[in-house]
Amino acid sequence: MTKEDVENILSAIKQAYCIGDIDSNHYLNYTALVLFGAFTGQRPLATIAKLTVGQFREALKTSTPVLDVPPHCDKIKMQHYCLLHPQVAKAMLPILKDRHDDDCVFKQLSFQLWLRHNEVRLMHGGTRIVNGALRKFAEQYGDVIGRDQSNRAYVLTHSVSGVEWAHYRHPLPKNGYSTYMKKNVSLAVDDR
Repeated sequence: MTKEDVENILSAIKQAYCIGDIDSNHYLNYTALVLFGAFTGQRPLATIAKLTVGQFREALKTSTPVLDVPPHCDKIKMQHYCLLHPQVAKAMLPILKDRHDDDCVFKQLSFQLWLRHNEVRLMHGGTRIVNGALRKFAEQYGDVIGRDQSNRAYVLTHSVSGVEWAHYRHPLPKNGYSTYMKKNVSLAVDDR
């Protein structure tokens, strides 16, 4: 899964909107979901589908937004944070308008069905992109941008059980932001 594959998903969403297959609301939501999933690598059903509007409103109050993921929104029940890359923060703003804080923010199941019916394929190999592909991208792209292994493991809640993680390790959000900003990480988004 490459950066070009993520951009291909974003392009397919834009095309679906332009030809009237999805409305503006779904276009904005799917775009925000793809950006959030690609930059954070959160699990689609265990986490992304459970996050609320209020959680994002709270996270977006600061200049370096950090989303607090509570234990009930994580497969291994580990509370952790997710950095909201500036592109994610920008994409989130329009989908939070006129919604209740306790509403689920993303249309995860709708997006999953959309992916199933719109066979967006990987650029190399031609395999159909599935719901969990964004998590795989975040893991692989972390190598490309030089994301610290400890920070990546924490945000993805990957191999983080045991005494070391429970009592000693806790990466700080500022380290993750500096990686994004040093490497000028971004994804091509065709804004309306």
